[in-house]
Amino acid sequence: MGASLNNSGGRRRYGRRRSSAQMSEINVTPMVDVMLVLLVIFMVTAPLLTVGVEVDLPKTKAGEIRGEDEPLAVSIDKEGQLFVQDTQVDLDGLAPLLMEVSKNNMDVRIFVRGDESIDYGTVMRTMGALNQAGFTKVALIARNPGTDKK
Repeated sequence: MGASLNNSGGRRRYGRRRSSAQMSEINVTPMVDVMLVLLVIFMVTAPLLTVGVEVDLPKTKAGEIRGEDEPLAVSIDKEGQLFVQDTQVDLDGLAPLLMEVSKNNMDVRIFVRGDESIDYGTVMRTMGALNQAGFTKVALIARNPGTDKK
């Protein structure tokens, strides 16, 4: 006695695919390839996104500032030199440069990073220049007490 398990009656049709048979497997290889490329790109570019001016930030227990837009960084190093991102600028040129970089957007967030060894007056003159220029979203940046120096 013979038995057949397929419903074709023992006849096979070659060259023609049955319309009811669908592929149920998902090929994830292209997705994995794209994800690995993106991972490598982010690993390479992430260190470049940090501000390049070396500043020894004071410590604080304040919480982190969160926001959706990318803030501008104004840094004051231990010699009292002023930087916008990586560009050195004097106090008189600070406001015009920030207006140019922010495209006259006075609502842009500005982070002021002052070295721990500079005097309070230098930071306040910088904050005053930002306020006088019309920038209202200005924050001071510090590091948490538990973190090591960069």
